[in-house]
Amino acid sequence: MQLPPLDAIRVIDLTQFLSGPHCTQILADLGAEVIKIESPEGDLSRHIPPHFIGADSLYYMSVNRGKQSVCINLKSDEGRRIARDLISTADVVVDNFRPGVLTRLGLDHVELRAENPRLVWCSISGFGQDGPYRDKPAYDMIVQALSGGMSMTGEPGRASVRAGIPIGDLSAGMYAAIAISSALYRRGESGRGDYIDVSMLDCQVAMLSYQAAYYLFSGKVPGHQGSAHDSIPTYRGFRAAGGGELVVTANTDRMWQGLCRVLGREDLLADPRFATNLERFENRNVLLPELEAAFLSRRVEEWLPLLEAESIPTGVVNTLDQVMADPQVLHRELIVEMEGDDGASVRTIGNPLRFSDSAAPAAGYPPALGEDTRRILGGVLGLSDTDVDRLAAQGAVVAGAGGVAGR
Repeated sequence: MQLPPLDAIRVIDLTQFLSGPHCTQILADLGAEVIKIESPEGDLSRHIPPHFIGADSLYYMSVNRGKQSVCINLKSDEGRRIARDLISTADVVVDNFRPGVLTRLGLDHVELRAENPRLVWCSISGFGQDGPYRDKPAYDMIVQALSGGMSMTGEPGRASVRAGIPIGDLSAGMYAAIAISSALYRRGESGRGDYIDVSMLDCQVAMLSYQAAYYLFSGKVPGHQGSAHDSIPTYRGFRAAGGGELVVTANTDRMWQGLCRVLGREDLLADPRFATNLERFENRNVLLPELEAAFLSRRVEEWLPLLEAESIPTGVVNTLDQVMADPQVLHRELIVEMEGDDGASVRTIGNPLRFSDSAAPAAGYPPALGEDTRRILGGVLGLSDTDVDRLAAQGAVVAGAGGVAGR
């Protein structure tokens, strides 16, 4: 029988919005049991406009599939006790509170890991658990700006823009999932867990990649990249006739020669200014207007087969409607439809990971607020319906209508 890679791993999810929920959704996609602890108000992302299914936003639904929701008031003594009891049963805890908040709530990772040495605890924050920015609030765009990545995004001569997707949040979530998986692997050898400190800013700075190496070597500060590449002038986007856009990655001499043939500009091959990639790079300000003018002579759909015939990697700059109808995306079944117990359904992007010898969990409909409180407190902590009703009356939890045996 095939099992998911993280089968039998229990994750207590103390996160909201995007960076933390993205991390725990990856873990759920890998087969972990993810128990999302929410306040009586719920994850704030449940309320983000403009699109809603029932009471919950599509924003929330896009990063919370396959989880279970337990609603606990961490401001109450009984609520904190219940949270501690759940954490004592866990393999992993993920939080994205600002540093120090959980300690003030009586959920200090040092104390709880001392009680459960096998526990892997990962804290995601804007700037990490130490340093001069430790207590500053951070959002995706702030981190994109501070990291330097935003200073390279946009067209030359125009204002900087943030990336079209929230890469500050998403990359922190992915790095956290990698770190957690690594800590679980090491725990299998040592028997001990770990504490992981993931900073959104650290992750974004790490993703500067070769641009950071270029600066540290040369001292030259890169500007807006537009759709170009800082090393290869024929690795870039071009506008075509009719307003369409495509990207071309002619990054070898063979591809350069093929590109000139496709464009009907064999004369460029005889120009000594463009004889090698280095010379093309040094003379890119002369070369690029020639290429841009040539690409404007045909439509995107005319260029693609010509470029592919010369084995030049190319692609259309797709809009989202084109992506969702793309035959490769459809073949890989990246769009999933999730159905709730009440008959509601929502389509979103599913798990991109494929394993040949491991099962993939079905995409579970994101939980309603407190939907699983009774079942989890009964099945994991052994509380009866009467116990849960008492806790609910005290304001320690918010419980759904179903009994402890199921929904």
